[in-house]
Amino acid sequence: MGPHVIVLPGGSYRRHAPHEAEPVVAWLRGLGLPASVLRYPVDAVHPAQLDAIRAEVRRLRAEGATRVALLGFSAGGHAAGLAALAPGADETTRVDAAILGYPVVSMSDPIAHELSTENLLGPGASDELKRAVSLELLVTPEARPFFVWHTADDRVVPVQHSLLLARALADAGVRHELHVFPNGRHGLGLAEGSGLPEQWTRLAAAWLRSEGWLPRRGRWRRTTGRP
Repeated sequence: MGPHVIVLPGGSYRRHAPHEAEPVVAWLRGLGLPASVLRYPVDAVHPAQLDAIRAEVRRLRAEGATRVALLGFSAGGHAAGLAALAPGADETTRVDAAILGYPVVSMSDPIAHELSTENLLGPGASDELKRAVSLELLVTPEARPFFVWHTADDRVVPVQHSLLLARALADAGVRHELHVFPNGRHGLGLAEGSGLPEQWTRLAAAWLRSEGWLPRRGRWRRTTGRP
């Protein structure tokens, strides 16, 4: 089966944004990379979403996937990062790479995205629970590679979210790539026609190729361990 990418659309853990779902799968398949959308639960609190993602990773591995990556936007980016970083994963649920677009990263004040936090954790969640799902606090040296992009003037999920994650990845020595574009509204998806942010797909494709996710000379570079 080779590698596979699971796409997780955003929507503040309240809905699934259509433009961050099947169009993204079509782009990945156009690169020659098998992909599918997972519509994780949005009517239940944590850890329902994490459990659903890990179940899908396990299913794909059982069907022969050699590597599994997650690609998520906004709250879906948080879900992808959580599945990649949260403790408790085993060989059947391991995530081999994560691509995050304008992700929600921290659930802690003062930059927490309040709607995503409340939808994920329920009203009145404790500070301890918020920290337990804040990605920047979950990074360890064992984390797999990340590709992250954001826009500097995002007024919905501030760019500080991605900067926090990148700093944590750097401090832990985790291989990662971060791109911050100067302008662009939140929720761009593939960002076609948006100016500079539309470069993210080209940059991500180059990153995927460098990490061995795209076919070379008609064959997959098989890598099952940490790149």
